[in-house]
Amino acid sequence: MLKTFSLGGIHPAENKLSASSAIQVLPIPETVSIPISQHIGAPATPVVKKNDEVKVGQLIAKSSGFVSANIHSSVSGTVFKVDDIMDASGFRKTSIIIKVDGDEWMETIDRSEDLVKEISAGKEEIIKKIAEAGIVGLGGATFPAHVKLSVPPGKTAEVLIINAVECEPYLTSDHRVMLEKGDEVLVGTQILMKALDVDRAIVGIENNKPDAIAHLTKLAGNYKGIEICPLKTQYPQGGEKQLISATIKREIPSGALPIEVGAVVQNVGTALAVYEAIQKNKPLFERVATITGKSLKNPSNWKFRIGTPVKDLIDAAGGLPEDTGKIVGGGPMMGKALTTVDVPLTKGSSGLLLLPREEAVRKESKPCIRCGKCVSVCPMGLEPFLLMVLADKKEYDRLESDAVMDCIECGSCSFTCPANRPLLDYIRLGKGKVGQIMRSRK
Repeated sequence: MLKTFSLGGIHPAENKLSASSAIQVLPIPETVSIPISQHIGAPATPVVKKNDEVKVGQLIAKSSGFVSANIHSSVSGTVFKVDDIMDASGFRKTSIIIKVDGDEWMETIDRSEDLVKEISAGKEEIIKKIAEAGIVGLGGATFPAHVKLSVPPGKTAEVLIINAVECEPYLTSDHRVMLEKGDEVLVGTQILMKALDVDRAIVGIENNKPDAIAHLTKLAGNYKGIEICPLKTQYPQGGEKQLISATIKREIPSGALPIEVGAVVQNVGTALAVYEAIQKNKPLFERVATITGKSLKNPSNWKFRIGTPVKDLIDAAGGLPEDTGKIVGGGPMMGKALTTVDVPLTKGSSGLLLLPREEAVRKESKPCIRCGKCVSVCPMGLEPFLLMVLADKKEYDRLESDAVMDCIECGSCSFTCPANRPLLDYIRLGKGKVGQIMRSRK
């Protein structure tokens, strides 16, 4: 019997079209636009100005608080300007635009392919270097990794959980990372274990990736304390609370963080970035993403430099199909539609989905028929039909008391609604407003 979480969940069509496509390297563009806010928390502060020369891996924006992250140049060249440009959210954000010249890396980065297993850095040094390298959660949430590793006083980490679930339909970049960089991921996992002072790590992988499960299980025999945990294919298995429920059968109380039950969760791509930062002295300036879609010529996985235009990734995969109705940053369940392809890829760019027109068009929303399907699939035990009404009526006190902030925005409710009601859209609006009200009280 495969493990899974206890409440709700759905199983959308997987459409892992790019699963067999080995990671390719995207050519370096002529110009990159690197936003100074690619993480949850305060935007970084630029430390370069127009006409400055920069190298690959050089710090170009410094974190401006504990919950913030450093930004490094992904290319070598000259800073063209520091200006506000539109990013994937559709808003204008401060970015550092660099004109590329060659590919000159910082001399401190070890560019060899040699696997370095011996971990010489101590706990404090590991957390410090992870912060310096600007590493954030690469599953999409982009929470600064060093913050998660800094366990608050009075709390104790007991287990590290590596999120290798990749439950979003279409996306396969984590799958390829496991197959092609398995040892590096496991060394990165051991580094994270050392930072947390734990002797147990669980790598959760859905059973629709049997090759990755087999590969990592074979490798894990060489790494003390790491167990590979196959999981039932069920969305949203990759949600932190759902993954903790599935792997260690502990339930996080409403409003609490994983550390309350002794767990810390990090993405499998983050584990690779941690390996590169600690063992190779390489900051986070490139990552792997999937580009996919039913009409796309070449669904594939690419390693790209941060700041590369979305258009370059589309061109590399065969160009924009004629019947494209929507371009989604991320997967179809939690991703957000892009308004233009002239925006940069960032640390949080896990994928790009080109939806055909007939799949992209929203169906007409009809009155709620009180079927209760949205309630039965909600993995957080909420009542999405009610939260939508409360958000529409601006009943923010009631939204807060009905735990709207517990919503993980997985989209299971909208997916299953037979009346095509835009449940998540309204819940997101209400959640944003309630979040503002709660912060203003503090």
